Amino acid sequence: MLASLAKLILGFVLAIAVLLGTGITIALYFVNRTGVAPEKPMFANDYPQKPKNTKNTVKSKSKTAPKPTPTEIPTEIPTESPTPSPTPTELPPNAYKATVTWSSGLRLRSKPEQEAESVGGVAYNKEIIVLEESSDGKWKKIRVGDSNQEGWVKSANLKKSDE
Repeated sequence: MLASLAKLILGFVLAIAVLLGTGITIALYFVNRTGVAPEKPMFANDYPQKPKNTKNTVKSKSKTAPKPTPTEIPTEIPTESPTPSPTPTELPPNAYKATVTWSSGLRLRSKPEQEAESVGGVAYNKEIIVLEESSDGKWKKIRVGDSNQEGWVKSANLKKSDE
């Protein structure tokens, strides 16, 4: 009877040891997997494909492109023409410059309403011109300087420039 009791206890201890060992092994596996950073996702526009040649031309590896023969270089050196310097644009009355502070950029709306149609966008940290403000002060009509695109954006997403 004592031998069977010892076998029972030994079997129980071994079963607990196997279960604990398996649990610890699985836990360590998942802990180590979370410590490794995942691979950077690759998108189609990360490496744009070169346009495929639709003609059925056979390219031979043995042929090399003919080297251009040297030609006479003209002795006349072209003179640089002066480039016009950009003139500062006049701001409309009551308008001022501001910068976009929303990190993901802003959508330009056709009206000063959240549900209004999106007519374009403006990037983060882009300098814009504030033309007018809505009656409630929550929206501002802006013009994007380089594209002359106009639309409404939320006032809190802009910071007045010091100029």
